[in-house]
Amino acid sequence: MMMLRQTSRKAYLGLRASPLGLGRRLYHESVIDHFENPRNVGSFNRNDPNVGTGLVGAPSCGDLMSLQIKVDDSGQIIDTRFKTFGCGSAIASSSVASEWIKGKTLEEVLTIKNAEIAKHISLPPVKLHCSMLAEDAIKSAVRDYKEKQAKANAAAAGEIVKA
Repeated sequence: MMMLRQTSRKAYLGLRASPLGLGRRLYHESVIDHFENPRNVGSFNRNDPNVGTGLVGAPSCGDLMSLQIKVDDSGQIIDTRFKTFGCGSAIASSSVASEWIKGKTLEEVLTIKNAEIAKHISLPPVKLHCSMLAEDAIKSAVRDYKEKQAKANAAAAGEIVKA
């Protein structure tokens, strides 16, 4: 059973060669590591006011990425979670992004670029869209968090005026 699972993973990543040796994709070991051992997989409660959720997708390849951030009162990201449905490169990009943003401020994470993620895990050029999704998911999660905070602050201000 374990051999079948490993063979399936290798086929999924494109690591098994065709009978003629054609079409073989070579992935860097860091892509394989983050695919086989993804970090921060899971989700938070979307309704938590301290959680921002970024949901992005790439219709051309079918990848879908959800990245969530949990932010403390000082604006620092204290925890992250992600769920990605897609290829190994998309999962690896999500995993790296989730590691990089933990412990940073909202402003700091907005400076993370897809090229940095791609370079870090040595994505092949044909898979650069996966790192673009990760960058977009980070921006989307920060935007969602800020929108929630703005609504909460407006509601609190309204309550103060009524009192």
